[in-house]
Amino acid sequence: MKRKKKIPLRKCVGCDERREKKELIRIVRTPDGEVDVDTTGKKPGRGAYLCPSRDCLQKAFKNKRIERNLQINLPKEVKETLEEKIDGDE
Repeated sequence: MKRKKKIPLRKCVGCDERREKKELIRIVRTPDGEVDVDTTGKKPGRGAYLCPSRDCLQKAFKNKRIERNLQINLPKEVKETLEEKIDGDE
């Protein structure tokens, strides 16, 4: 009998909904303290996941959930990159 492959689930910091890892956008704080959008999902460091929707992004910015999860202040450039990425997906 074949085993089913486990699909990793992650929780969105905006809406607190659990979704498949590949559906979410990962924001990562690297060991040297840089914050970046991780398109591969494999960069080393502390990560936070976000649904690709404008509502989730606004909730995460408003309540500073991304900053709290990454334990760092989010640079303006990263916020702009996230907005561009979500606008491109929708």
